[in-house]
Amino acid sequence: MNEFHLVTQPRAERDVDAIFDWYEDERPRLGRQFLAELRTTYARVLTGPYRYQVLSSDIRRALMKRFPYAVFFAVEDNTIVVIRVLHTQRDPREWQRSRE
Repeated sequence: MNEFHLVTQPRAERDVDAIFDWYEDERPRLGRQFLAELRTTYARVLTGPYRYQVLSSDIRRALMKRFPYAVFFAVEDNTIVVIRVLHTQRDPREWQRSRE
């Protein structure tokens, strides 16, 4: 069985920071709840990255269950590379531009 580890690109980290700040401004502790759900999503990806459909150019997407966000990632050998964390209503080309 393949064991994967996860890394996040700086752009994805900035996405998460901005989302966290927005949710905390909306309601105290909601940002922390978002981070907990994000960790759960990362764990799901780590246990089965290939179950997520390839969108384009080896990029896959995992939807969060409670929040309207998607984790865009690539599988490179035994590494999951998180490229972006974006709202599901954003322009779908946004994650593609971040790979350029």
